[in-house]
Amino acid sequence: MAAAIQDFQGRSRTDSMKSKVIWKLPYWRNISLQEELRKLREETNVDSLRQELERERSKRIDLEQKMNEVLKTRLEDSPPQPPRKQQSPSNNGTDKQQTEVWSSRLQKWLYERFGVYIEDFRFQPEESTVEAEEPLSAKRLTENMRRLKRGARPVTNFLRNLSALSNWHSVYTSAIAFIIYMNAAWHGWAIPMLLFLAILRLSLNYLIARGWRIQWSIVPEVYEPMEPPKEDLTVSEKFQLVLDVAQKAQNLFGKMSDVLEKIKNLFMWVQPESTRKLYICLWVAFITSCVLPYKLMGFMMGLYAGIKFFIIDFLFKSCPKLRDKYDTPHIVWNSLPTDPQLKERTNATVSRRLSGIEKVQPVVSRSSLATIPCGVSREEETGRSHSTKKGAFYEIFNLPESERPLAVCENGWRCCLINRDRKMPTDYIRNGMLYVTENYLCFESSSSRSNSSKKNKVIKLVDITDIQKYKVLSVLPGSGMGISIATPSTQKPLVFGAMIHRDEAFEAIFTQYMKILTTTKPPASTEL
Repeated sequence: MAAAIQDFQGRSRTDSMKSKVIWKLPYWRNISLQEELRKLREETNVDSLRQELERERSKRIDLEQKMNEVLKTRLEDSPPQPPRKQQSPSNNGTDKQQTEVWSSRLQKWLYERFGVYIEDFRFQPEESTVEAEEPLSAKRLTENMRRLKRGARPVTNFLRNLSALSNWHSVYTSAIAFIIYMNAAWHGWAIPMLLFLAILRLSLNYLIARGWRIQWSIVPEVYEPMEPPKEDLTVSEKFQLVLDVAQKAQNLFGKMSDVLEKIKNLFMWVQPESTRKLYICLWVAFITSCVLPYKLMGFMMGLYAGIKFFIIDFLFKSCPKLRDKYDTPHIVWNSLPTDPQLKERTNATVSRRLSGIEKVQPVVSRSSLATIPCGVSREEETGRSHSTKKGAFYEIFNLPESERPLAVCENGWRCCLINRDRKMPTDYIRNGMLYVTENYLCFESSSSRSNSSKKNKVIKLVDITDIQKYKVLSVLPGSGMGISIATPSTQKPLVFGAMIHRDEAFEAIFTQYMKILTTTKPPASTEL
């Protein structure tokens, strides 16, 4: 009983304590919240926050001013636009920001669309790039030569076909082409016909590229066999290859220089007779173009081109004498001198003036190079000049007057005669010029002082027993630069060495030698 009473009293006390705690809990919470609020007020400073806010506002205003300046500069660089209406001061900041956003978007869109084209018109300094030069290589050299031949083949084939049309190589083809062209020129269709032929040629090339086998040519094409490239060349083969390329480049540059120098001299009145003809033709063409209508001029030019190409050129090529008399462009072009010929003419004129009137004698100066025939190249004109101050050709070698050097060696080949039968150094090697006539092979020594000197050498072609290409020094690369000629009067063959044009000289001498053998019997040789 007593224990139950004690339990009841303990429970009543705990309940009273709980009720007191629950009643005082809101009060304690309120006190804690007030303490926290007080602490927050002490920690935070409203003035500092206001200052920071003002700073941010000033920064924003500065950024807006800078953006406006940038936009103004861009608008000045861009094409002028219609002026915008000034906003009333009543507009608020939000409207201003929206207009700036829209304007920036519009500028961005315009720059994305048209900025690429505007950038193309900006002036920039040109960058100079220096290409790296490839080192000299024999393999690369041969490959470039083959590439040049392959690249020039279509052009050469086209020119050969045009020449065949003009020469009436195929009578039926040239007749059909002449009729078609003259009919087109008569009706004023010459230019459309040429354009149609160009389109047709491109169409045929397209079919050929697609695998069609189409071959049409007036003149049959000649393909030279291509040698397979050698991987490893010896030193002598490389040296010979360089010599061959250098010789071809020399000949090509010489021909190009001749053409350019003749054109320059034609326009610079170096030879007034030729330039005067061109001057008169230009005046006639100018007056005609001012008076006649262009349709009539085109008709006349088309007819003249057809007659000139198909008839006049054919007659001139078939009759060289007729061409030399009446072909004015051909005559003017051949009469035009090159710069080396002009220099030699002036030197010859000065030497004649200095020699005096009392020394008048038949002298053939170097100025005669201007009358060299068309078949002789520039290298032959400049590299084979010889002295004829000792007299006429037949007088120097005591030959009949009908004996003259062939056209291919009219000025001789410079060489040295090696007579291995002689022991004296002065007789063993002689420098001079080599000539070939219809019946004789003549060597003029440069040390001979009079006509019919004993140092000169005359060999009848019929006396030659053997003629071969010869290599004087076997240690040098290449096939040599000499010609060996054996006769019954010499124990050892005579050698004409140090000849730059050895192959050409050998071909001319051997051809004339075989021609003589087929017509006459060999007598003995004579030595002067």
